[in-house]
Formats: sequence, C-alpha cells, structure tokens
Amino acid sequence: MHLLQPQTEVNISSLASTLPCSNSDSSPLEVQLSTWTNLQREPDQVDWLILHFNHWFAHLNVTLIRGEFEPEYFPAENNLPARIQFAHGFFNSALHEISHWTIAGDKRRLLPDLGYWYAPDGRTAEQQALFEQVEIKPQAIEWLFAQAFGRKFRVSLDNLTGDGGDGCTFKDNVYAQVQRYFSGEDHLPRDAQHFISCICFCTRDGKMLHSDEFNREMLG
Repeated sequence: MHLLQPQTEVNISSLASTLPCSNSDSSPLEVQLSTWTNLQREPDQVDWLILHFNHWFAHLNVTLIRGEFEPEYFPAENNLPARIQFAHGFFNSALHEISHWTIAGDKRRLLPDLGYWYAPDGRTAEQQALFEQVEIKPQAIEWLFAQAFGRKFRVSLDNLTGDGGDGCTFKDNVYAQVQRYFSGEDHLPRDAQHFISCICFCTRDGKMLHSDEFNREMLG
C-alpha cells in the first residue's frame, strides 16, 4: 500500500476562504459554510472549487474561471493574474485544465494555452497516438484529483469523429502512470501535490490518497 504524502507547506488554517470570487455565482460565504459532502449540485461544487482553488493558489497569481466555450489558458499580463478557463462550467473540465497547469511548469505558464500542441477532433490514428502520449500524465493526475473529491473519473480520447481506437492501451497507460506516482518512480508536480493535499483536508478529513483506491477496472 502506497500513500501520497501531504506537503509540509500546506497551511491548514487557510484552506477555507470567505474571500469574494468574481467568477462564482453563489455567495462565497454560503459556499464556504457548505462542507463538500453537502454539495450535491454540480454548479455548487464548481463554485466551491473556484473559490478554494483561487485561494489556495493566490500566491502564484492564477485564477480558475468558467468558460462558455472551449478551455483555454491565458498568461498573466497587464497586472492581471493568469487565468485557467475551463469548458462550459463542467467540474471535470476544471480538474483536467488544472492538471495540465500543474504539469506545465513556470516557463510554459508564460505561454498562451501553456504552449501545448493540439489537433482538433477528427485526428488520424497517428495524430491520436501523439495526443494520447501527451495526455497520459495529465489524465493520471486528473484521476487523482477526482478520487480526492470522491468523483468518478473517465479517460477522454477526445476524438469522436476521428480514429480514436478502443482506448484500452491508453487506459492501461493512465493506470500505470498513477501507480508510478504512488511508487515514487515518477514524482507528482509540486502544485498537483499541493492541490491534492488541500482537497483531502477538506473532503477526507486529511486522509491522503492510497494506491489501493485505484485499479484498472475502474477505467472500464
């Protein structure tokens, strides 16, 4: 059994914030006073996530925001913080975009869309293989985030009109990557570990994730 260890710099006393959040439709105080387990509606869960992420990572000058359309990352400029924009107000989209941000590192956070290559839906088999190679770590980290929240995770091949294959190899690779993070063969990015630590404090009474909470069958 392997455990993801919390980072020592997590400030437990500051994990819940009542600071206003311009991207939230609900009262920040109402969101903060609602424990995670009491939030059943996705819009309320999204409000909670935005409020807390923006507080936990305020020191990095970044904000999480809803997007009406496709996800996009905007670097900080003109005294405005960087923005992680997720798609259509979907909770899972927010987790996915956060996972990419945690992997990007300081230099790529200065670039629009974090400097990622992206081919749109309709990719060939060769393009899809490259897409999946780039997506293994982000989706493995997204799975860790989702598990910390107690939410179901589904891998995304994101190629509905192209040659996406059956996804089995990709699912194998995502699962193997999660196990590499637990074994220590690969190290989680600093901000991914910080985010998980904060989530677990709020949703699991501080209990960190264990490797035995993840199995390949969970991915279908």
